[in-house]
Amino acid sequence: MRIVSGKYKGRRIDPPKKFPSRPTTDMAKEGLFNILTNQIDWEDVKVLDLFAGTGNVSVEFLSRGAKSVLSVDKHPICIKHLNALQETFADENWMILRKDVFQLIDNAQQKFDLIFADPPFNLKGLNQLPDLILKSGLLDQGGIIVIEHGQEVSFEEHPNLTDSRKYGGVFFSFFS
Repeated sequence: MRIVSGKYKGRRIDPPKKFPSRPTTDMAKEGLFNILTNQIDWEDVKVLDLFAGTGNVSVEFLSRGAKSVLSVDKHPICIKHLNALQETFADENWMILRKDVFQLIDNAQQKFDLIFADPPFNLKGLNQLPDLILKSGLLDQGGIIVIEHGQEVSFEEHPNLTDSRKYGGVFFSFFS
């Protein structure tokens, strides 16, 4: 995986073999960030990356100049990898939290301008994720939620869905 744009452009992220999460492909990530770049002033955005996994998307947010990024994952191997990446990139705007995403949502303490979630595609309750986030108070006024998911899930009927895009076998659904 490579960083597509910004101050870390071209740098690679290589998680260890048998990593427990599915990384967002470079093609899908590039499409996602092309959409977001037209909607966001990166220097002012506070980002929450749920199910952060490889850190690929978190570093892309940082590379583009996000004000802050909080990466959340509960898997110990993911957290170990994220902490190693944090040391490598030494970006003071990046925080990593080992926590269950649903516990974080239930106990919302902060507000974010952009919430990106890349849960396991077979996650139980994935369909309820937008509503849980919207009701939690995590999203700041005028903020955006992006959920990466497979074709098995559709948010087409959700009242807060603003856009949906497909890149290969991956979908991004946008909510506000």
